[in-house]
Amino acid sequence: MELKILSAGAAKGIVQALAEEFRSSTGASLNGTFGAVHAIREKLDADEPCDVIILTGKMIADLDQTGRVESASRAELGRVETGIAVRTGEPLPAIADGEQLSASLKCSKGVYFPDPLRATAGIHFVTVLRKMGIYENVEPFFRSFPSGAVAMANLAQSGEPGLIGCTQVTEIMYTQGVSLVGLLPKEFELSTVYSAAVSSKAANPELARAFVQFLTGSKTRTLRASSGFNV
Repeated sequence: MELKILSAGAAKGIVQALAEEFRSSTGASLNGTFGAVHAIREKLDADEPCDVIILTGKMIADLDQTGRVESASRAELGRVETGIAVRTGEPLPAIADGEQLSASLKCSKGVYFPDPLRATAGIHFVTVLRKMGIYENVEPFFRSFPSGAVAMANLAQSGEPGLIGCTQVTEIMYTQGVSLVGLLPKEFELSTVYSAAVSSKAANPELARAFVQFLTGSKTRTLRASSGFNV
């Protein structure tokens, strides 16, 4: 028995962390597809089969309005901040305020972040760069990837010094080889609520409801918090 999940990349770590416990208790394995929120939404719009959907709270609400998810199943995982990362062991750049972050980004040899058109953090990050007036300075050093998880994995594997990454904190925290420097400065912060719901076309609706309750319930609260969710 298999439960198919379409999920924003921000929830990848927590879903994978719970997979074995859920399999042990139900006999069902989790088959997750993770990516930038708009890429996942495109898969839904193309009618890719799934039992559970995990996206931003706003997207889940929109899907609810159009009858794409079971209203009663909607539940929040928590709120995720957007942060700055470096390869583990590298010096931590100054990012306490906009001026410091701007200077650190302009000195970087490469800037790793998720898709600026489809990913929550990527869309926001390029907006921040434009607000700081350094987009053109930093653009030659852009290294964007389909999702934050892929961006952080590539950052971890790079042997170059002086690199900086930006994505959702959860994606930074579950990627070995990168370290969280801190959150974006307050004037540029992005805090995103993520929610889960059962697809109205779920092949295994009862099992899907059980997983959403498990994922968002009190038993996983500590794990979610340690994974980067504000719960």
